[in-house]
Amino acid sequence: MVKKKANIRIFILFVLPAMFIWMTVVLIPFLYGLFITLTDWNGLSIDYNIIGFENYRSIFLDSAFIDSLKKTFIYSFSSVIFSNLIGLAIALALTGKMKAQNLFRMGFFTPNIIGGIILGYIWNFIFAFALTSFGQSSGWEFFQKSFLTEPKKAMLAMIIVTTWQMSGYLMVIYIAGLINVPKDVIEASEIDGAGSWNKIRYIKLPMIKNSLAICIFLTITRTFMAFDINLSLTAGGPYKSTEMISYKIYQTAFSNMKFGLGQAQAVVLFIIVAIVSLLQVTITRRGEVEA
Repeated sequence: MVKKKANIRIFILFVLPAMFIWMTVVLIPFLYGLFITLTDWNGLSIDYNIIGFENYRSIFLDSAFIDSLKKTFIYSFSSVIFSNLIGLAIALALTGKMKAQNLFRMGFFTPNIIGGIILGYIWNFIFAFALTSFGQSSGWEFFQKSFLTEPKKAMLAMIIVTTWQMSGYLMVIYIAGLINVPKDVIEASEIDGAGSWNKIRYIKLPMIKNSLAICIFLTITRTFMAFDINLSLTAGGPYKSTEMISYKIYQTAFSNMKFGLGQAQAVVLFIIVAIVSLLQVTITRRGEVEA
């Protein structure tokens, strides 16, 4: 009886505060957001009308929303591939016999510390002035115009900045996975004559599938919901060619004052990211090798 009372006391002291915070910060706002999607609320007025699922129906009839979703898929897919490849390559290099590894790790991780808004303005200056000056002095026509003035190059600029920012963060996760690969397995493969590529392909990669799953999950969620870089680097331009889905939701809710529709778009985005992330984790975790 005394032990039971002690367990109840521990539950009240530790579990209930966490549940209360979770409910007030996550659950209640989420449920309230779902309710807003069923209204035509403009975000300011105290009056609103219940319109049912009209907002959801209008989403899939909105060509601009579908177009933003397609651009987000392209941007997310490209950023996930390049940032993970570069992050893994850096991690492999910095777990080898390279000198001053800690210095290089700190240098590659630094871009992730910079906030997205500041990062966007920094790269805006680089694309608009630094690269154009280089193009004019070198005669390279590709760099003579700012990337941010042409639709295809603007999307490329978004991918470059995102890859530059995230690859250092992913590097840390990959390094943690590579360090845990048993050295005796590596040494045995070297005795059998395995080269560097074979060690990476048949030993290291299978043993860091957990790190791979985590990194891909993080990049998918971050790129699908990218907003700060999109706002400060391109602001959706030129001609809405880089208007990602999060920026589209922001414009709908705060610029067009259609909070009900904007919240419905956010719910659709949440469902899409959840489905894609679950599929990715399920596929990546298959055949995982335990070290």
